[in-house]
Amino acid sequence: MTDKAKYSTPAIHLAVLKAITEAQPSISGEHLDIGSGDGSLIRLLGEHFKLHSRACDYTDTLMELAGQKVDVVNLDHDALPYPDESFDLITFTEVIEHVENHRAVLRDIQRVLKPGGLLLITTPNILNLKSRLRFLFFGFWNLFGPLHVSASDKYSTGGHINLLSYFYLCHSLHDAGLKPVYSGIDQAQRSSLPALLLLWLPITLLSRRTLSREERKYRTVDAHNRPIVKEMNRSRMLLGRTIVVAARKA
Repeated sequence: MTDKAKYSTPAIHLAVLKAITEAQPSISGEHLDIGSGDGSLIRLLGEHFKLHSRACDYTDTLMELAGQKVDVVNLDHDALPYPDESFDLITFTEVIEHVENHRAVLRDIQRVLKPGGLLLITTPNILNLKSRLRFLFFGFWNLFGPLHVSASDKYSTGGHINLLSYFYLCHSLHDAGLKPVYSGIDQAQRSSLPALLLLWLPITLLSRRTLSREERKYRTVDAHNRPIVKEMNRSRMLLGRTIVVAARKA
């Protein structure tokens, strides 16, 4: 893990705590942390909620919580090793960008969630203005740079192979039977602020015009997906570093 990743993880975990508190403040019961790492999120949530937590990761060598067992799973090849409807809460932070088939993984998460269970998911926000400008001038989104073809470590902090914008993350959740009930960011990215001051007005005007055209000519936008589409160019998406979404199983 890089120093930058160490710096950003606490902010992401606090954003996850905020999301859970807003989506279901009295949550308790069985919790699964996928991509548990050193166990810091399990520790944080245990200080605020009555949870019995299980850890799941691609390796058990990262865990620092005494006595915390880690279920080792390769999400690219293995199903989650739990019975149907096992968990009240699943946290899936900074992992989905590393997996090959995120829709299959989300369907498996839906399987092991109890009815009414909550999923918290985070992933880098490729829609902030720093990322958009990097793509415009370099062809790669922020945190999704070139990978070495023959020797990429997909599990490293930089091994991001699956980029998801807010819209496609929400679409994937709906498709898996999980209804988004909360969305937010971990924190605003200062490096995107100058671009926001310069580009806010043209982005606002042109996005409204394009949205209208999509609705009238192409009919790609309807009452069901319009709120998600409109979110794509709101200020928090233009500034946010990490997307935080909570979704509930029906």
